[in-house]
Amino acid sequence: MTIDLKGHAALVTGASRGVGRAIVEAFAEAGAHVVVNSRRFSEETQSLLDKCKSFGVTASFVPGDLAGPKEKVVDDVFQSAVAARPDIDILVNNAGQYFDVPFLEMDYERLFKTFRLNVASGYFLTQRFARRWVASQTAGRVLFIGSINGKLAEQVSTAYDTSKGALEMMVKTLAVALAPLNIRVNGLAPGIVRTPQTSWLDTQPAKAAWIAHHTPNGRIPDAAVCGPGAVYLVSDAASHVHGHMLMIDGGMSAWQQPEPM
Repeated sequence: MTIDLKGHAALVTGASRGVGRAIVEAFAEAGAHVVVNSRRFSEETQSLLDKCKSFGVTASFVPGDLAGPKEKVVDDVFQSAVAARPDIDILVNNAGQYFDVPFLEMDYERLFKTFRLNVASGYFLTQRFARRWVASQTAGRVLFIGSINGKLAEQVSTAYDTSKGALEMMVKTLAVALAPLNIRVNGLAPGIVRTPQTSWLDTQPAKAAWIAHHTPNGRIPDAAVCGPGAVYLVSDAASHVHGHMLMIDGGMSAWQQPEPM
């Protein structure tokens, strides 16, 4: 079976950079029309839209900071996306961020900001689209972008790790809730990949070397490695895949502990 997304349209949140951008580009190359969400429009956003259009698909932008304290932000992004492409049948909940401080310094607002963006925004955006898809009898596809931090903890990431662990269960529980309604829910969890958020890899070579050593295939690749897996999970080729979290991590989550360097 040829895996492509021709005839489909996707909204990808938090998508102007990093993993989200890689997924948008892969979707467009596979033939899907794309709607890109991020907090604000920028030169990066324009370059992404231009690249997508070069594949012969439509590409639109909808603003919205999904970390906002009110549910209205989710509604605004949903309504803007549907106005841009009424035929959206793919939702990628990629928006997420790291706001952590050490655990003993964590406060309510920082913790709940993490959960509003990383967990609640995707939960309620999926609900909005699911209602629309059920009403129109659309076979919807939802993809949550988790992280290896949903499997492996870090000392200074208590809020972020907990939010990504929540996404692991959300993928399962929403898959069970929505499969009878002809909506598939899956997830994709990157390991350490090169994005603007991991630019410290270039200034901390010893730490980068340790991470590569802790990864069975020895690589810290560009975020583009996440694109093909995302295309597969929302494609017709994955029609019987429900509630799965695909690890794109070079095997890191499978390895208990490497030999010392």
